[in-house]
Amino acid sequence: MTMTVNVQDAKTRLSELLRRVQSGEDVVIARAGTPIARMTAASPPRRSLDAALLPEIPPIPADALLADATAAELADWEGDADDPLAAARS
Repeated sequence: MTMTVNVQDAKTRLSELLRRVQSGEDVVIARAGTPIARMTAASPPRRSLDAALLPEIPPIPADALLADATAAELADWEGDADDPLAAARS
């Protein structure tokens, strides 16, 4: 829904208008009945995938994840008989 207010009314009721915009309503600001501006909700900032999800926990290098696994453990990990993709590769 769009709401139209005049400039003076917008200055007086800015906090209320911002709450309405935040809840999804558009507000058109008009001077002498002529629209001059539109307030719409800003899209939320996108999260950078380069930043750590939990910055207090240091990242673990990929090669270190399986560094302590024995050859037998790695074979078990990679050769699961219940893996549908393993059957497709054979």
